[in-house]
Amino acid sequence: MPAENPPAPGGLDDDHPAYTMGRAAAVLGTTPAFLRAIGEAGLITPLRSDGGHRRYSRHQLRIAARARELVDQGTPIEAVRRILVLEDQLTETLVLNREMCRKLDERGLDI
Repeated sequence: MPAENPPAPGGLDDDHPAYTMGRAAAVLGTTPAFLRAIGEAGLITPLRSDGGHRRYSRHQLRIAARARELVDQGTPIEAVRRILVLEDQLTETLVLNREMCRKLDERGLDI
């Protein structure tokens, strides 16, 4: 579910793998085991350092946080995966819809 994001101040963008597994777990208030589980479920794919350690981006942390919310509500991990895919598709569709409406408005056309 990668998204195009402009670079953040300081040169790091949302897709830069800046967080170790321990730091990511601490930021999210979860365990490394949870991060491994959502990785195995295909929700996120952390990059690996030269030493083989997992590294997470801010974008992946947002996905993990949303997954944690859903799991805490009792949602099975496979359902979480599907929900996150659908939420991502909805967001993309809404962005496209706004862009199309803007273009139509520029041309003086009504929907």
